[in-house]
Amino acid sequence: MTLLAAEGLTKRFGGVVAANGVSFALEPGEMLAMIGPNGAGKSTTFNMVGGQLRPDAGRVTLAGQDVTNTPPRALCRLGVGRSFQVAQTFLSFTVVGNVQMALIAHQRQTRQMLSDAAALHRDAALALLDRVGMAAQADRPIGELAYGDVKRVELAIALAGAPRLLLMDEPTAGMAPSERAALMALVAGIARRERIGVLFTEHDMDSVFAHADRILVLVRGEIIARGSPEDVRADPEVQRVYLGQSGTKAAARARRTHG
Repeated sequence: MTLLAAEGLTKRFGGVVAANGVSFALEPGEMLAMIGPNGAGKSTTFNMVGGQLRPDAGRVTLAGQDVTNTPPRALCRLGVGRSFQVAQTFLSFTVVGNVQMALIAHQRQTRQMLSDAAALHRDAALALLDRVGMAAQADRPIGELAYGDVKRVELAIALAGAPRLLLMDEPTAGMAPSERAALMALVAGIARRERIGVLFTEHDMDSVFAHADRILVLVRGEIIARGSPEDVRADPEVQRVYLGQSGTKAAARARRTHG
């Protein structure tokens, strides 16, 4: 069964049509990238799927269940995890404490936080940190970490809810090129191994062409192309309005690295 389906999503802000009839599907274990120039409608579409915006038309289904207009907290209960362009962590907490907080919230145990939060779900939190390569730094204050490591912790936080769908908004923003490659390889490995569908927006074309199974290209609120990285790379309209020379070079690097 298709994991996520968007059907005819449309959103207007006054006289501006930010998204116009956007439709796509995502399968379990698939990495689907949404790209396009600034103002293309990526964030609007992403936020309609994630429950932050109410569409004016269209619907969103999760494994066949209509979740249109379902708020983010309720989507989390249905198996939707999310990471953000700017990492959302508690800087005064330890690495493991941040993941424990996510597990406590997912289990609805916030009343126990004042008494024994430090002991709640520590083993489960350590296991999640091990999955993202951060177990060795579990007891460090998160404020001491390099930004690439903070993003790994944020991934562990997103995995705390045992998601079947992961929404990632600019996951490599603010990271060095080597950190970007390592994070996206980690995400892709987890997604394919655990059959988690991943929808992500990204400006770094190296990350997109190296790790996406399929790509959606939005321009002025509409999808102008979709398909495999190879299909998108060869599309003359995509080349004209978005990728240009830099996108061609990124695609070539991805072929050399992974092909």
